Amino acid sequence: MGLLSISDISKSFPGVKAVDKVSLAFRPGEIHALMGENGAGKSTLMKIMTGIYQADSGTMFYDGKEYAPSSYRESLAAGIDIVHQEIQVVPQASVAENIMLDKLGTFSRQGRIDWKQLNRAAGEYMETVGLKVAPTQSVMSLSAGQKQLLQIARALSARAAVILLDEPTSSLSGHEADNLFLLLANLKKSNTTLIYVSHKLDEVYQVSDLISVMRDGKLIGTRLSGELPRSELIRMMIGREAGEQRIGQTRANPNRVLLQTENLTKKNKCKNASFELREGEILGFYGLVGSGRTELARVLIGESRADSGTIRVNGKKAVIRRISDALFRHRLGYVTENRKEEGLFLDETVLTNLTLLIWRKIRHPWSFYIPKNAEAKTGAEIASALSVKMRNLRTPVSTLSGGNQQKISIGRWLLNDCNILIVDEPTVGVDVGAKEQIHRLIWQLAAEKRKGIILISSDMAEIIRLSTRLLIFRNQEIIGEVKDLEEQSYESVRDRIGDLLSKRNGDQHS
Repeated sequence: MGLLSISDISKSFPGVKAVDKVSLAFRPGEIHALMGENGAGKSTLMKIMTGIYQADSGTMFYDGKEYAPSSYRESLAAGIDIVHQEIQVVPQASVAENIMLDKLGTFSRQGRIDWKQLNRAAGEYMETVGLKVAPTQSVMSLSAGQKQLLQIARALSARAAVILLDEPTSSLSGHEADNLFLLLANLKKSNTTLIYVSHKLDEVYQVSDLISVMRDGKLIGTRLSGELPRSELIRMMIGREAGEQRIGQTRANPNRVLLQTENLTKKNKCKNASFELREGEILGFYGLVGSGRTELARVLIGESRADSGTIRVNGKKAVIRRISDALFRHRLGYVTENRKEEGLFLDETVLTNLTLLIWRKIRHPWSFYIPKNAEAKTGAEIASALSVKMRNLRTPVSTLSGGNQQKISIGRWLLNDCNILIVDEPTVGVDVGAKEQIHRLIWQLAAEKRKGIILISSDMAEIIRLSTRLLIFRNQEIIGEVKDLEEQSYESVRDRIGDLLSKRNGDQHS
């Protein structure tokens, strides 16, 4: 295991200099965090180091020898592997097959695979990462978090000396993330080189030894994580201060209830959920992953039909059998937490993704023709308002950074003018600068546009900063409520959430 170093690496795409003369050194036995806003060049640099892209100029050295992989296969052969943020698995194959994908030949005898030996070998890596399913189970049945653990197990099976991890906890629960951090600590002890990309500042400070910051394709600097204050890190990343206080009061109208549920129940999803959402309110849903927040949201939008209970929109009983009922009959929208698989048409253009829900509004009433000029004007206005970084409206969404994809996912619903908007994990995988923009968008929707917002987030600081009121979830139930967040300190709200989640009888409200 040796030093991986890069010197004056540059890479350009049409109209964009993605990486501009970056020089860095990654040492064995260190966790080196690479940080920056979306579009800063981090992902491009990682793809160059793993042979997916080739640099336009500059050199790389690994273990004292020049290193210039022309493909990912060459990178893997050299002992350098990457765990992508985007789930990359073979869904029709088993868990074991996916983990040992590049080694199937080693388990083959006379053209037949020894499945017992293959499953046994894969099981060892599954145990290491805490993936508790059968090796023979189909990958299609796994959750996003389990697929992410599978990808990490696959990197371990390659016995890579250098592992690059791109947002590895984006789909993991808190418990799974803690197990991953223990695994990284053990890999560090075994002298593995770990390059870690994450937008979660607490996480980066918890695991990393060094932090390097990129901005606009350039390296801004490298510091020991223990000697870099959070405020300075943010300034390095975005070139300005990020807001850490509440944006402002939303002035929710207690006399105008937009959405109300009474004892809404769906087996394995929600139990006796009763709450009200008011005009101009940001109602936070907080709890651990799997506590029932997203499950309740999906019942509200008609993806799952309730077994019992009622939903009222603007005081009238609403029968929501499908997502189209929620959107077109009741102007209730949902920004999914899984933008890659559910929220976007990745192969389509920015324009199509933004405007497809308003085609029925702008089309000609008789011919159904969609006027291109009106569509382009509308798309350009919302893209500009959201500060989407793109070449033009015809750019495929798949080529954009995660933060810009999330802006488009939100922008689609903004264009549809929903009165009620459920926003599920709006800033997962989004950098500090884009996070601030999305926070302000959500606040403006409530405070200025007078929409009712349900905000689902696992980021405690985010949900306390934005919410007018909080509902706390555990085991598919609402176990408590925290009111008047706009008048309380962050610390007092945090402590109240902790009290509610630690109670055995979670039926007390504040």
